[in-house]
Amino acid sequence: MTKALELRSVSKQYGQTRALDQVDLDIGEGEAVAVLGPNGAGKSTMLSIALGLRAADTGTTKVFGSSPVEALKAGHVGVLLQEAGLLEDVRVSELVEAVAGMYAKPLPAVQTMRAAGVEQLAGKRIGQLSGGQRQRVRFALALAGDPKLLVLDEPTVGLDVDSRRSLWQHVRERVEAGSTVVFATHYLTEADDYADRVVLLSEGRIVADGPVEQIKALVGGLEVRFTWKDADPGRLESLPGVRQVHIDGPAVTLRTNDSDATLRALFLDLHEIKDVRTTATDLESAFVSLTGGND
Repeated sequence: MTKALELRSVSKQYGQTRALDQVDLDIGEGEAVAVLGPNGAGKSTMLSIALGLRAADTGTTKVFGSSPVEALKAGHVGVLLQEAGLLEDVRVSELVEAVAGMYAKPLPAVQTMRAAGVEQLAGKRIGQLSGGQRQRVRFALALAGDPKLLVLDEPTVGLDVDSRRSLWQHVRERVEAGSTVVFATHYLTEADDYADRVVLLSEGRIVADGPVEQIKALVGGLEVRFTWKDADPGRLESLPGVRQVHIDGPAVTLRTNDSDATLRALFLDLHEIKDVRTTATDLESAFVSLTGGND
């Protein structure tokens, strides 16, 4: 498989904090890869180094076999950064056309604006736009050069449900056409729904890397969920089959290797519980189990 992105032994330190620690990563062409991790795990640092926006302390980075800067200059990469600034006094169409003009083979501006859902905003100045509308303009700018690799950092922040659905639909269309997409998101359901593969970071290291179902399978077992007003962690941990207990107010989640034994014990010993149900391990549960924290 041709490599769209390759990181080898990449490390980055800020003072006493090690943001990345000897990271190795290969992403092939045509993959949709979600980069997940708790705050401070190193997601944004890794993406910035991959784009050549930040220098690594050690290691090497290649994009389609070239340096990140060469790949950007060649128009192979489109980028949506979480806090990217926009010129306030220009119209949306003017900005999209200006950015498209920097590339050798850009998409037509009208097509770009339609794909990003900003066609109706073409005549408006950036300063008149809402936060969600600005985010859609950023997406249009990322698409303008018709890139082979899209790097999206929190792409749906500030977007309504319809705008989110439209953005991901276009992303999937690009992947199906052979483009590569790498995205970081706090919305784990987006990774579950739209990624072919998940790269999970914790404390600057990759702790899991694989298809979504494989990541879920790493923590194994089923989950038993129910409500208990005054849950007793000690009693729950002693139940047969239980490997992990999570209590959030009255909501209780047990991860178990033997759901039948756990359920029998629940119904025999704990008459205070309500709304009992079993579910397969979801990506959020796997995330918490593998990183030890919340996104």
